[in-house]
Amino acid sequence: MKPFNKSPYIKNKNNSSYIKIPVTGAHQTVAGTGYAAAAVTAARYKADHSKREQFWRYLKKSGVLDTLTKKVLVALYEEPGKPNSALDFLKHHLEAANPENPEIGLLRLQLAEMKEKYKAIVEENKKLNINLAQYEPPEEGKHAE
Repeated sequence: MKPFNKSPYIKNKNNSSYIKIPVTGAHQTVAGTGYAAAAVTAARYKADHSKREQFWRYLKKSGVLDTLTKKVLVALYEEPGKPNSALDFLKHHLEAANPENPEIGLLRLQLAEMKEKYKAIVEENKKLNINLAQYEPPEEGKHAE
């Protein structure tokens, strides 16, 4: 990086002579920007850079970067026929990569148990209807269903 020119003289365009440029403040450079302004800009850059670094470390620590790169973006890259909507593909794979809520797992288990009970009750109902048909005399006006 070139050091600031503290001299109030600069060369003109054809580099043949020096031209005096007025300097209004003790801390100003020839171009008119002060050292203080440059220091503030550098401090702001460092603060922004520090915030970005902290956020990047947070994403790494929480596993977001691994999930995005390894599970979602790699899956999209390896997809033989690229989908029409890459955003929908990402949403679908992010939902699949998301760990399941414990309550949802419990509800799924209860649903599976209820389905089994329902099937057992339907089978039992069929058997009871067959047994009932043996003991009841057929009605004359009804058609067999």
